[in-house]
Amino acid sequence: MANAYRIAPDMNFIKEIGKLGGQDLKKCFQCATCSVVCPISTDNKPFPRKEMIAASWGLKDKLVSDLDIWLCHNCGDCSTLCPRGAKPGDVLSAIRSCAIGEYATPKALARAVRDPKMLPILFAVPAVIFLAVGLVLKLFGIHWLNFGPEGDFVWQAQYINNYLVDIIMLPTAAFAVGVFALGLKRFLTDIHQSAVAEGKTDKTKIDPIGFIKALAIVIPTILKHEKFNECTENRERSTSHMMVLFGFIGLFIVTNCFFIAEWIFHIEGPYSQINPVKWLGNAGGVALVIGSLFLIKNRLSKKDQVSGYWDWYLVSLVLILGLTGLLTQMSRLGGLAGLSVFLYIIHLMCVWCLFAYTPFSKLAHIVYRTVAMAYNEYSGRK
Repeated sequence: MANAYRIAPDMNFIKEIGKLGGQDLKKCFQCATCSVVCPISTDNKPFPRKEMIAASWGLKDKLVSDLDIWLCHNCGDCSTLCPRGAKPGDVLSAIRSCAIGEYATPKALARAVRDPKMLPILFAVPAVIFLAVGLVLKLFGIHWLNFGPEGDFVWQAQYINNYLVDIIMLPTAAFAVGVFALGLKRFLTDIHQSAVAEGKTDKTKIDPIGFIKALAIVIPTILKHEKFNECTENRERSTSHMMVLFGFIGLFIVTNCFFIAEWIFHIEGPYSQINPVKWLGNAGGVALVIGSLFLIKNRLSKKDQVSGYWDWYLVSLVLILGLTGLLTQMSRLGGLAGLSVFLYIIHLMCVWCLFAYTPFSKLAHIVYRTVAMAYNEYSGRK
């Protein structure tokens, strides 16, 4: 006799899925077409049919700890071929959004990041922080804000003191890492318990060494975007996603290089335009701009797919980051001091938002999907 499972529907969860882009969920009549066309579906666990059933019943606890929702790369085949227009791909995207909010702490901030009405407040937060920290620095004799060029060149550090930037950005980045650490601890515990309960693995505890080895195996797959080659409808997303991904990787390397140069070797900027690290930074900025524009073009062309605030917030933030970074440098080189400082302040606010809100935004899927793929490899589940 099959094991009994007590169903406890969460109606608010169903409504939340609808708000996040899965409003066509109720059109599903369980024909299983989505599972037939899905490249990751198995015979005994039809994906995403079982997720559509669980979502229709509001089984939040079952879905947010479901490993399979993170193995989906939103290839779009299920939504395109669905005879009822239930758009399983959009429903899965909404479920992932709910899962990110469930594992992130504090929950109030997670809800705020998903709410478009809170956007002005979210962007006002870094402005208040910069002003507050700047005033404290001024009490110690550190002038953090100047509106007049000194010497024969214009450099953004003349306006916004680097001490101010680092004092704020380092704790903000540490906060994001801490939120991810707490969320991933719960996430790994949940998916492992689910795997044990369903007989997908016979390992009672996760072996850290084995998991790290599995992570090393899946990272090249992620970097090469091999899973996108399995897509039919959305295969063209590979180029734009890779440009944004490698743009961020390049800028991360550049930021760390200049941080080490300034704080360890005491090599102050501005740095020469022929510096290879500057080349990498410029290439990363261009990749962010072009990649985000491609993402916007692809979203606008897919009339059958839902693009809500959750999607546009991330794409817009990436585009603004790339543009303000490049334009700050261009206006500085052109001697446009006022425009340069304005763009630099906007850029810093966006960088802060990227750090602080990433664990609560769609960008968090990079971390959760990577961990999910590593666990899938670790458990030997195919």
